[in-house]
Amino acid sequence: MEYMTESTNRSPGHILCCECGVPISPNPANICVACLRSKVDISQGIPKQVSISFCKQCQRYFQPPGTWIQCALESRELLALCLNKIKAPLSKVRLVDAGFVWTEPHSKRLKVKLTIQKEVMNGAILQQVFVVDYVVQCQMCGDCHRVEAKDFWKAVIQVRQKTLHKKTFYYLEQLILKYGMHQNTLRIKEIHDGLDFYYSSKQHAQKMVEFLQCTVPCRYKASQRLISQDIHSNTYNYKSTFSVEIVPVCKDNVVCLSPKLAQSLGNMNQICVCIRVTSAIHLIDPNTLQVADVDGSTFWNHPFNSLCHPKQLEEFIVMDCSIVRDIKRGAGAGMISKKHTLGEVWVQKTSELNTDKQYFCRTHLGHLLNPGDLVLGFDLANCNLNDEHVNKMNSDRVPDVVLIKKSYDRTKRQRRRNWKLKELARERENMDTDDERQYQDFLEDLEEDETIRKNVNIYRDSAIPVESDTDDEGAPRISLAEMLEDLHISQDATGGEEEFQRIQDG
Repeated sequence: MEYMTESTNRSPGHILCCECGVPISPNPANICVACLRSKVDISQGIPKQVSISFCKQCQRYFQPPGTWIQCALESRELLALCLNKIKAPLSKVRLVDAGFVWTEPHSKRLKVKLTIQKEVMNGAILQQVFVVDYVVQCQMCGDCHRVEAKDFWKAVIQVRQKTLHKKTFYYLEQLILKYGMHQNTLRIKEIHDGLDFYYSSKQHAQKMVEFLQCTVPCRYKASQRLISQDIHSNTYNYKSTFSVEIVPVCKDNVVCLSPKLAQSLGNMNQICVCIRVTSAIHLIDPNTLQVADVDGSTFWNHPFNSLCHPKQLEEFIVMDCSIVRDIKRGAGAGMISKKHTLGEVWVQKTSELNTDKQYFCRTHLGHLLNPGDLVLGFDLANCNLNDEHVNKMNSDRVPDVVLIKKSYDRTKRQRRRNWKLKELARERENMDTDDERQYQDFLEDLEEDETIRKNVNIYRDSAIPVESDTDDEGAPRISLAEMLEDLHISQDATGGEEEFQRIQDG
């Protein structure tokens, strides 16, 4: 009678577990979940603790067999990497869900919560949830190991320019920083007449050479040297060298063109002034304001050199200046500069103020000069010029003085400069004491030339108080609207710290 009452009270559609007697829904094993789990562990064979390699230098994780990948914490890429470490054991079960369990960033641990299913006794499907603990082990990757060794490289770019001034290199440095072309370099070494860029692969070096060809007028030669070979697998190990030569002309150089080149540029005078060097050499004729661009290929076909080096610049004082309104243009003349004004000036050397000797010349600086101003120029009348093109010119075609730029008080300009530039991290050797003066010349060129300034990232210097954009002397300055705010944000990553830089318009 008691048995009948118990069977009557039991819910319809339920059976008793054959192990513990608990009422359960019918299943192929006729056993409850608790008893089934005590008998069968479907996670058996799946490791509960796995090691994963992490490089602190480059913040990358190792993906077998030989790849290092960049992954953010708790990202889909990092989860795929973790699951790939236990791919073989997971193939025996069905993976339902996977996700990260939060851990401290510095704990050297990554925890992944897995939900799996598997068919067990008599076709019953059992689901189980467990956590796999990944131990992050620090290991230096091959690329960082080569960087630390400082003597292992596959390709080198030797950039050279046969000039006494480094204005072109300072400009090139800012372009490299702006477009991030220095990120794949193992190291950068600065020597007397150029820079050496070392790379771990030839492809990175070729990319840099292509960048140089687009930014400065140059030419290059490539060579390679056999380091080792394996005759069994037919593999060879080479070291490649790219020799890049930049045209030997800088801003503010006075050059003498060949007659054929001057005629092809619109019948310019042979004596010209280089106003800037970007992807081409920009020339201006101080007698007519005619401008022309000479690219790298044209220069190497019709080469020309600088007549005077920057140390030969002399200071003149303007005695009289008049603007030339009507410019006579010859047949086939080229483009005229709209940013300059043609002027006729009488100047006298500041070192010869006790004499009556004055010089007359035409200049492209007519819009800047007034009587009493100081101006820098080259004295060609008293200079021993050793140039094949000048020697063939008529003496009356060679001007006595070529004026380059107006002179301002450098100390005052430097004190009021409220901006700064970034520099490449590089090794220096055999540096000249004249480098600081040349760098100040480059900074002044940025203030005076808006065209060059557009290609350079200029950052506001918070240590210098903000003043008006013009001073009493009229020296050109960079406005605040053209400056960028340089912000540094540090973010902690697994096994170390990673530096992020964000540039925001000021």
